[in-house]
Amino acid sequence: MKSCDGSEECCNQLEAEAIHSNEQLLSFELRSKDIKWQKYVTPLAPRISPVYLQRQFHILSNYREPIGNHNRREVIVCHDMMGNYLEDRHFHSSKKYDDYRFYHWPGIDYFCYFSHNYITIPPCGWLNAAHKHGVRVLGTFIAESDHAQLLHEVLQSKDMVDKIVDAMVKLCKHYCFEGWLINVECKVKLEDMDNLYYLVERLRTCVENDVEHGVVFWYDSIIDTGELSWQNEINAKNVRFFRAANGMLINYTWNDKSLEMTTEICERSQSQCQRVFFGIDVFGRGQIAKFQSKQTLARIVSHRFSTGIFAPAWTYETLQMFGYNIKQPLGDDSVNDAFLRRNEKFWCSLWEHLATHPYSTLPFYTDFCMGSGKHTFVNGNSKLSASGSGGGDGEQFFNLSRCSLQPSVPLYELAERFYADAFNGGSCLRILQYNNSFRIFATDFHLQNGGLVFAYAFKLRPNDGEFDCILRFCTRNNARDCYLFMGDYYNTTNLQKGRCYVSPLKSKYNNLLSSNMLDTAKIPKEFSLPNNSHNGWRVRYYVVAFDGAIQVKDIGVLYRRSAEAIDTAYLGAVHLNECDVNTLDFPRDSNIALIQVYGEDLLN
Repeated sequence: MKSCDGSEECCNQLEAEAIHSNEQLLSFELRSKDIKWQKYVTPLAPRISPVYLQRQFHILSNYREPIGNHNRREVIVCHDMMGNYLEDRHFHSSKKYDDYRFYHWPGIDYFCYFSHNYITIPPCGWLNAAHKHGVRVLGTFIAESDHAQLLHEVLQSKDMVDKIVDAMVKLCKHYCFEGWLINVECKVKLEDMDNLYYLVERLRTCVENDVEHGVVFWYDSIIDTGELSWQNEINAKNVRFFRAANGMLINYTWNDKSLEMTTEICERSQSQCQRVFFGIDVFGRGQIAKFQSKQTLARIVSHRFSTGIFAPAWTYETLQMFGYNIKQPLGDDSVNDAFLRRNEKFWCSLWEHLATHPYSTLPFYTDFCMGSGKHTFVNGNSKLSASGSGGGDGEQFFNLSRCSLQPSVPLYELAERFYADAFNGGSCLRILQYNNSFRIFATDFHLQNGGLVFAYAFKLRPNDGEFDCILRFCTRNNARDCYLFMGDYYNTTNLQKGRCYVSPLKSKYNNLLSSNMLDTAKIPKEFSLPNNSHNGWRVRYYVVAFDGAIQVKDIGVLYRRSAEAIDTAYLGAVHLNECDVNTLDFPRDSNIALIQVYGEDLLN
């Protein structure tokens, strides 16, 4: 993904905007019509099948429930915050670093950017943050009462429907998003109903054929007579829309009978339950919600349906009820801290019912930046602003395009996002739990060549304890489950049953790390240990060679706090890549770890 050149013209062209009429849609009258958004939008990252971690989601263990057609459930997040198209509409966004961020991407499948404009095009920042995590993004086609005439124009003929569908597909391809939520909330003339069905069917067909990973959702609203009548279920009055779309988002005032009726319809038509997304409005309209949303989600899950989460920015917007001013243009520390605590608590409560998508692509790198910061840090130091523009190099910023890969699970009461310091980007992880390990990333990295390079940046005062990153890995077919503790074990490799304690590579041999092993300059291999010029941050590199292929399944941490500690540990960046053990030529005193996974060393 390229950065905008910083010119006012470029940034203005990359500002997301809605479409307000059919004339504007068909003529493609948009300020960004002549700019190639694919230069500025990250491609959709590949994903493998998710797993259920259940209540053990924070524990480093081999418990994973595989997903198949019998238990697959998906999640769509419908982001509707104060009308949207706020500061997030800008390419460089703003200096309001405490603005709302969604960052639990590994637990969701679709992200819908919603507004009450006729046609909503998702902003670049949301596209980049979602795509980095493999999450598909939807725009919104909405026809409310004040759009009734616009919809009538669309439905006047099949030829007009064809033109509108072609224009909507063009928007997907130009702006690099994956599809649409169709939300008709105005009465439709009975004679127009055939063309409304045709609109949904043809849009789905064209999006599937012409947009990579394309998908179309229908929102439960209109029934077969054209009346606006939310059914809160699938039944005979709206089942044709269910058949026409990839998924159906059910309004949030359903009850247990609604679940039973929809189950009956799915069984009768042999349709997959996961195509039905029962809504939870986080503000609490129609269901038990807010911090008790787990109760409602559990009812959905018990019937094997998917979930639509409406307005998750409740965790941010409702801070105003407790005396926080969320509208300060430069942000506020107390707002940021309160939002992050509430947001972690909310998503932590839901996670046992959500599927987690493991990271599977190498090389892997993250610096935990959430797309916002009070400063931009580079190698542990705050970078001075050179531009003076919003989202500039050293100033506070809110720019979701700068979001890095996020932890796989909520870290409520385990670690927190820390904005006063970072290694790279705008924030790091401050470790809250000590003397007990916990998971940060669920992964599925296949290392066929029997070797890995691992690096991390951390900060820890000398007298405050010891810090490890932990890799849980297994041999082929999950035959053996083992743990690599990557701390400082005094230049030794200590083997115990199922565990290996590894020391970092001696810095004088860092020059032997080839560029293809690192594939990132963000954790420099020449980083001195320790070096006060990097604001107390330290870097450890590890090289491990195995006698066969392995799979890295988890990345976690363990902070052993000393009795004299006055602070805690901070994790600033993590890097992992595969290396070919046949090309390694490290002296034995370099601390390279040679581990016989298939031999007798590790498990006996």
